[in-house]
Amino acid sequence: MSHAELPVEKILSLLGEGPTRIAALTSDLSPAQLRTPPHGEAWSAIDVLVHLRSCADVWGQCMRAILVEEQPILRAVHPSAWVKGMDYPTLEFEPSLQAYTAQRAELLTLLESLSAAAWSRTATITGAGKPLVRTVKFYAEWLATHERSHYKQFKQLHRAFS
Repeated sequence: MSHAELPVEKILSLLGEGPTRIAALTSDLSPAQLRTPPHGEAWSAIDVLVHLRSCADVWGQCMRAILVEEQPILRAVHPSAWVKGMDYPTLEFEPSLQAYTAQRAELLTLLESLSAAAWSRTATITGAGKPLVRTVKFYAEWLATHERSHYKQFKQLHRAFS
């Protein structure tokens, strides 16, 4: 990563607050508003949630594989390709958010139990150029910081429809 690495405690905090922040910013929006991109924006609230769920699926699976296999070799999967095989875009917002929240709770339970050595376990990632070596911590931090960048979209949606 091109920035200073976050401490594990901060990563866990960011991952833990995500579903709550999304719920707070969308709780007063109607189902129609959740499906409508505001003022010509590209993504609706459902679109953003679909994207976040697919990232959590892909990167969460990478973390789990690293933890159960000894130095696995994993093929890179782009979250936008992954979601094409899922029903996420057709789901209503609330059940999708509940599934995302449950998935996050499971991931946090796993990550909170890790030793320092487990956070440093690695996999080799292929299929997206030169093979890369990635750690559990890399994927957890990537997920946490990536999600944080999308909260702005939920804030814009909230302002646009409130």
